[in-house]
Amino acid sequence: MRQTMETRIVRRTDRGGHSTGEHLLAAMRTIFTHAIRDEILPAQSNPAAAIPKPSRQRSLRRALTNPELTAINDTVATTGSDTPLDTLILRLHTETACRRGGALALREDDVDPHWCLLRLREKNYTIRWQPASPTLITALLRHRDQRGDGRPSPDQPLRHRDGTPITSRRWNGLWRRVGDHLPWAAVQGVSTHWLRHTTLTWVERHFGHAIARAYTRAPRRGQAASRTKKMKLRKAPEGNIAISSGKSSWASGAGGGSLMTAVRKPAAVKASVIACSGRCQ
Repeated sequence: MRQTMETRIVRRTDRGGHSTGEHLLAAMRTIFTHAIRDEILPAQSNPAAAIPKPSRQRSLRRALTNPELTAINDTVATTGSDTPLDTLILRLHTETACRRGGALALREDDVDPHWCLLRLREKNYTIRWQPASPTLITALLRHRDQRGDGRPSPDQPLRHRDGTPITSRRWNGLWRRVGDHLPWAAVQGVSTHWLRHTTLTWVERHFGHAIARAYTRAPRRGQAASRTKKMKLRKAPEGNIAISSGKSSWASGAGGGSLMTAVRKPAAVKASVIACSGRCQ
């Protein structure tokens, strides 16, 4: 295991190979477990079970502050070979809190302009309809018209200027460029998942933990949620409405208090504002 950790591929967010060792041990335990269940090996022949798992380090990801998010958006919008594509990617992640895989799995027929919804397919085979702002929906449709065939199809809408679909390398280059222009982003290892943390933190501070969890339809581990929290899940669209309507200072690009500032009372949101309560205007 030490040899595997020492010969690992060192990425920008490397933290000593702890995750490499953890995944290797988990894979070896699974192999021996299946061999024992298939009666290829005796029950006591599982050497991987005696090896202690490396302790999982605490994540360094956090929500970005307003100045940090503004600096990232400005850098992406003013550098690079395809700023319209890169800014659209940032807007998609910031507004929907989707992962990189969710953006790559997005298809042209997943965009519903009638109700301002995006169908996102993410890890663990989860599918969710995420309300989005008219601004984001319009930008995606314009991008499809300019770089696709101009009509809904099962093809990927996010494309390069020549019409070829983007890959995960687009995100690698984007954050490498951000790190070159913003040294603090490179040092801290800022990535797409930080945008997800930023959005969910804002929703949690304004509407509570249960609504933030329901915002991305995150699966709940362990025991079932309490009756009170289950009732709160019905209010999850309020977070979508607040973000997509531009009521959040960081989502609308306006200045204001730090995202990390705690909010005592949930912000009032009018149910008549787009996304969840009615047709996309």
